[in-house]
Amino acid sequence: MKLNYKRTILVGFAFFLICAFWQAYDNTIPLILTNKFGMSQTWSGVIMALDNVLALFMLPLFGHLSDKCTNPRGRRTPFIVVGTLIAACALVALSFVDNAQLRHLRDVSAIDDPAALSVIYERQKDATLLSPGGESFILGQKFTEEEFTAIRSQTVTEDGRTVTDPAYTNYVVPARQACAEAATRTHPATVILFVALLLIILLSMATFRSPAVALMPDVTPKPLRSKANAVINLMGSAGGIIVLALGMLFATASVQNSMMSYTGYFGVIAALMLAALVVFMLTVQEPLWAKEMQEQSVAAGLEDEEEAAHPTESRKLSADEVKSLLLILLSIVLWFFGYNAVTSKYSVYASNILHKDYNLTLIIAQAAAIVAYLPVGFVAGKIGRKKTILAGVVMLTVAFGVAGFLTADSPSALMNAMFALAGIAWATINVNSFPMVVELASGGDVGKYTGFYYTASMAAQVATPMVSGLLMDKFGMHVLFPYAAVFTGLAFVTMLFVRHGDSRDVPAGKAADTDITVEELTND
Repeated sequence: MKLNYKRTILVGFAFFLICAFWQAYDNTIPLILTNKFGMSQTWSGVIMALDNVLALFMLPLFGHLSDKCTNPRGRRTPFIVVGTLIAACALVALSFVDNAQLRHLRDVSAIDDPAALSVIYERQKDATLLSPGGESFILGQKFTEEEFTAIRSQTVTEDGRTVTDPAYTNYVVPARQACAEAATRTHPATVILFVALLLIILLSMATFRSPAVALMPDVTPKPLRSKANAVINLMGSAGGIIVLALGMLFATASVQNSMMSYTGYFGVIAALMLAALVVFMLTVQEPLWAKEMQEQSVAAGLEDEEEAAHPTESRKLSADEVKSLLLILLSIVLWFFGYNAVTSKYSVYASNILHKDYNLTLIIAQAAAIVAYLPVGFVAGKIGRKKTILAGVVMLTVAFGVAGFLTADSPSALMNAMFALAGIAWATINVNSFPMVVELASGGDVGKYTGFYYTASMAAQVATPMVSGLLMDKFGMHVLFPYAAVFTGLAFVTMLFVRHGDSRDVPAGKAADTDITVEELTND
């Protein structure tokens, strides 16, 4: 049986635009919330968890609704089109509200301006503030006004390197954020409108994520789904890397741009999403490809003609299958608890603890994942999905465990290496976990089981930004990576007890005929 890579890539453009959006969202929204609205890490975590709260209910709902959809364009395509159009337009509108908040901060927003620093000092000199490292200080006791206004965002080291001044991120940034918090209280309508637009964006993204992901198993026979999911994730990583490269172009990670306008950046992201949607609409023939997949499955003996004739019918799982499904979903919760804590907080962690550009490190992780996706799909075909996932969980735990010991003085190459390992590990887990879930589904339940998968992942992502943010506020940002390593280690334990979800082989005696049939069907 051969995978049709061309079709899988085209289907993957839906996941490409999804990942492009979330890469931009996860990297920039926490910075806007903390830098411009003055929110604590805890409250920023609450806002960042909104999409996951909505997803708990909406992803299973819209996965199920798409299962029942009878639109001529297919079961999944209408959701993808409408959701993308609304999200892209609302993202651009969000930048205008961000600009409105920036106008409220015009007296304190200029970076390295002594006049702006003087205003910050006068407003906050009696305030008790908290540095990113967990140090509590009273600004007026820590610095005189002359000392405070002399601090600059960058400093030159003895070896001639220009680096972020720790005094700036430890003391100026918290003081400016306190001014931003005061401005938010004075102008609450701005933050209310900002959150309202976020909700519109998140609702629109939630309407089509399950349908977009369910489209791959709709058009791919079961034994080929790990390979196909590798291609889909490859497309998603491509979207993420492009956005990270745009982040470097716009210098979104620069401390000197912490008060920048995001209108141009968000506009480019929206255009990228719409371009991917156009490619998807012009090339993907969902109803035809789904029908041909059913014919392939019958020819290979993976489905009987009765199942193929009624692709929207459900089936009941055995008790052992239910147990495995629940253990897979619990494992998903645990590794997302660790992984999402890092992805949602790393931009802040890198800026304040490591004093490094987070874009480059994340690009390395994405690049490593891209290199790993296809080999991981082949490895899973040889040794099984479960064993491959367990290896990935071990790698992810090691990467987070080592990263927890790294500081601003550690070589950048070491953190980059740990993120490269994390990228390979996440590719190993991601390529195989979703196919394990939908392996247990019938054709009529693929959208629903896709919703189960995302309910598990989003349940973790609801809690982990808030819990990790609370711990970071209380004990300092250094707890981030140990926190992540603990949860990924627990996922290894639960995954050990899974007994179902590996792909079925093509029945003996069907392989030769299937190769011919599939070759004919996969030639466009």
